[in-house]
Amino acid sequence: MQISLKAPTSPSRQKSAALVVLLTSDDLKKPCGDDALNELINRIHKRGDFEGKASQTFLLPLCDTLSAERLLLVGLGEAKLLDEKVFDKATTAMFKAIRQYKLGDAAILLNQSTLSEESQIRRLACGAETSNYQYTASLSKKPDPKLKKLVLLASANSANRKAMAQGQSIGRGINVARELGNLPGNYCTPTFLAKEAKALGRKSDKLKVSVLDEKKMRELGMGSFLSVTAGTDEPAKMIVMEYHGGKKSDKPRVLVGKGITFDSGGISIKPGAKMDEMKFDMCGAASVMGTMTAVTELELPINVVGIIAAAENLPSGRATKPGDVVTSMSGQTIEVLNTDAEGRLVLCDALTYAERFKPATVIDIATLTGACVVALGKHATGLYSNSDDFARQLIDAGERSGDRAWQMPLWDEYQNQLDSNFADIANIGGPEAGSVTAACFLARFTKNMTWAHLDIAGTAWLSAPKGATGRPVGLLMQYLLDCAN
Repeated sequence: MQISLKAPTSPSRQKSAALVVLLTSDDLKKPCGDDALNELINRIHKRGDFEGKASQTFLLPLCDTLSAERLLLVGLGEAKLLDEKVFDKATTAMFKAIRQYKLGDAAILLNQSTLSEESQIRRLACGAETSNYQYTASLSKKPDPKLKKLVLLASANSANRKAMAQGQSIGRGINVARELGNLPGNYCTPTFLAKEAKALGRKSDKLKVSVLDEKKMRELGMGSFLSVTAGTDEPAKMIVMEYHGGKKSDKPRVLVGKGITFDSGGISIKPGAKMDEMKFDMCGAASVMGTMTAVTELELPINVVGIIAAAENLPSGRATKPGDVVTSMSGQTIEVLNTDAEGRLVLCDALTYAERFKPATVIDIATLTGACVVALGKHATGLYSNSDDFARQLIDAGERSGDRAWQMPLWDEYQNQLDSNFADIANIGGPEAGSVTAACFLARFTKNMTWAHLDIAGTAWLSAPKGATGRPVGLLMQYLLDCAN
């Protein structure tokens, strides 16, 4: 999408399919500085058609006093209550109206109240990209017309241009994660993910991509990872993306994504209802791909490593059985009590592999447990960390990006639920605190690192309307932008 900045010298003379004005309810009591526009808004308000309530929209289809073909008013509520969350909800309603009226272009007059221009621009640019996303990969029907051009009526200074670039890149990264998540399992295989990563690598000379096959994993002793892929004909892949934007001596930030491109549960097979949604079990990997896309576009001055543990989990005569014991890359043995707790089995070897990069921090992202959905629903990602300071950084990044997380306990008292008579550790800890014990399992493989685990089982996709959300790309990018600054 083409997004540009233009000084708001005379909004009423701006030619476009629609002039969009963001207004608090307080703005309706004072002139906006453009006589023609101010008169029109006053008439609409006095008629009772628009009150500036949060997320309220009103479209005037014909407005002869403006150069724009239409006028779209968007309410932000009371100025004293306006914050980023209110703004995001209002602009979501705005883009919904733009889609509804099939507008090919629009010009947006920013609000002159408590939110900075930079914040509004970044959020609008991100929202424009994400609102334009349409899944079409396996559809024969042509997509609906999209918004192709957006003019933000604001000064084109360096800070605003930077905010616009960040917003667009983050939006595109979110869309990459959504697209990969939405692809059916017979399209998006581990091999497909590896090809997508290599294609991204060819776009940037700062990004080096390598792919470990099963033979190399076997040589490295990744018995835990390989136990998951044993029942499928699709070869597993460990995808490593090394972005070098900082100094060679700078320790990298490492992102590790669970990439189970379809999860049947293996021998511990899942119920048939909603099993189709297990194509979304690679949304952790998708978020790593989306984040690396945004990082390379913005050429952030830091070092970032993205690792994707990609595999299918299917039952067959070769599949791992409940009660089998496997040896991880770390040397720890694992009793596989439930083959549907497979995400932690691929992640533990990927986390051990991540140690070789001597990381500053490590974040793993995984649709790991249904228990997290029970605990937090679809609104917050479950956050676990062996460093409270690191956890607070990520929670703050989630709040500012609107991609929120909530810290959960990672106490030693939960660890004995993973005790096994036949191995160093069991891969499940019983029915109590399932999300916590899954994180405790991963914690045993991250003792030498500053580490956080994001359980996105509730936030990575929605069942109605069905589709991937692209989370937590927004949170991850805010954290990496903070590191870059």
